[in-house]
Amino acid sequence: MISYLLLFGSAFLAATILPFYSELFLVAMLRAGGDPILLVTVASLGNTLGAVVNWLLGLYLRRFQDRRWFYFSKQQIDSAQDWFRRYGFWSLLFAWIPIGGDALTLIAGILRVRLWLFLLLVATGKTLRYAALVYLANWLPT
Repeated sequence: MISYLLLFGSAFLAATILPFYSELFLVAMLRAGGDPILLVTVASLGNTLGAVVNWLLGLYLRRFQDRRWFYFSKQQIDSAQDWFRRYGFWSLLFAWIPIGGDALTLIAGILRVRLWLFLLLVATGKTLRYAALVYLANWLPT
């Protein structure tokens, strides 16, 4: 049970603006005999809720983007806004991408994307990513 809580925590942190990764922990738990469906569920839930933190930050912290401590550069925010202009809210399906995905979730908050739509798209993309990771991990030699 504790290992699943650690997976949830690592997935949550990986989706926030903090530099963290959950994939290796998930694969290690899978190799240790963890239930693939439960692993995907726990990791996806943690990662999606972590993305909600970025969405909330986007709602309230945009006014601080010129401060030195602000995590995202102006270029990252501009790039993510370009994605939204070009692809709309569908770009949130790619919030799992390691570079730029977190910025997309922040921009969704800045642009006030409805939370239900945000959750639907982000959770779908992140769940598919973790499911693909579990599937591919089964192909790797032990």
